[in-house]
Amino acid sequence: MELRFTDKEISAWGGLSFLKKMIDSSGFMRLLSQIPLPLQGSNRGHDPIQLIVQFMSSVWCGANRYSHLDVMRFDTTILKLFGWEKKPEHKAFQRYFNKFNLETSNDVFEKIYPWFFTNLKFDNFTLDIDSSVLTRYGEQEAATKGYNKSKPGRNSHHPFLAFISDFEMVVNFWLRPGNSSASNNFQAFLEETLRFIGGKKIGLLRLDSGFYDQKIFHYLEKVNPLNYIVATPMYASIQRKIQAQKQWIEIEKGIDIVEFQYQAQEWEQSRRMIAVRRLIKKHPKSVGKQLSLFADEVEINGYRYTCYITSMELPMAEVWRLYRGRANCENKIKELKYDYGLDKINEQSFDATEATLRFMTIAYNLMSLFKILVINSPVKHRLSTLRHKILAIPASITQNGDEIIIEMALQMQRRQWIKKLWDTEVAFKT
Repeated sequence: MELRFTDKEISAWGGLSFLKKMIDSSGFMRLLSQIPLPLQGSNRGHDPIQLIVQFMSSVWCGANRYSHLDVMRFDTTILKLFGWEKKPEHKAFQRYFNKFNLETSNDVFEKIYPWFFTNLKFDNFTLDIDSSVLTRYGEQEAATKGYNKSKPGRNSHHPFLAFISDFEMVVNFWLRPGNSSASNNFQAFLEETLRFIGGKKIGLLRLDSGFYDQKIFHYLEKVNPLNYIVATPMYASIQRKIQAQKQWIEIEKGIDIVEFQYQAQEWEQSRRMIAVRRLIKKHPKSVGKQLSLFADEVEINGYRYTCYITSMELPMAEVWRLYRGRANCENKIKELKYDYGLDKINEQSFDATEATLRFMTIAYNLMSLFKILVINSPVKHRLSTLRHKILAIPASITQNGDEIIIEMALQMQRRQWIKKLWDTEVAFKT
């Protein structure tokens, strides 16, 4: 073998041209030019819009550390594709995101998040709100010890995330200290989230057992009425109520369901609860918990149980099936962690970290748009798969006057599919 070099500019990420085409035609670049982004303090500073788009492009290509953001710096072909002249190093991104504080972050993202949902010709969303744990290994601001199942005793952040299930998009993100409870500041977060949706209707709100709280139920019933389904923890009083039920109905082989009214001691009214039990012999990997208070009773101990509280009047089996769709929320958080670096990219400053991660969720939303509007496949691939199927295509870029020509190195059998994607017109218009 012999080693030689070429001066021809070739990129390993030619597939980014698809996303460039989509964000141009969708009006996203115009949006960035209209919102109050923090300004650079020097004429030598890099254009804020370039830093934001280059950050998201680097994340799409696999960057999950600040140092990885240099992937675009050394790819002059991609710089030419986006029309960027300067090549910022990764510290330029850190310096820029440090310009964000609580006020500037709110001013920016209250314009970006609503842009997605006000322009979607769709109403009546399903909203999932969840919290997660981001383990930290340094002395980052507000990283404190709290609930951390995977790394007990480690400092962490405990963010809120809100997802629109119908389109697999993040509608809001708050970073919080690691010692925050799951439901801390829930009402303020929900109210901001509803503003971001731009007046669209929320047909259903789904929450996990961390949000099982009388104050939340009262708020969703009286103050800001929303249909809700919330998973319930297996408190002793709830276990006794489930154990007392005799009218179980089989809805699938080895799966039974029952409903009842339940009123905790501090509640001013009773509420509808639905319990589901799964026969462990039939469903050995099923979710749920055994009733620990009745471990000696063989008939009860052979099942795993889940329980839900709801304001909906649908048949109980339909309520259960609706809540099961929330499992995808956990998958989306895993994708944000594993494919986008949600739990890896952070700064010393709390506000800078929050701004960075919020732009990461915007990158996630744009990729979701790409899946919907361009790929339009029943199979919803994760970013890690799309990175290999579409983004990682070797390509060279030349310019003929004002026209940019992209030449991709592809096997013949893939060219027709790629050409079809390229010719897809984006219907998402502002």
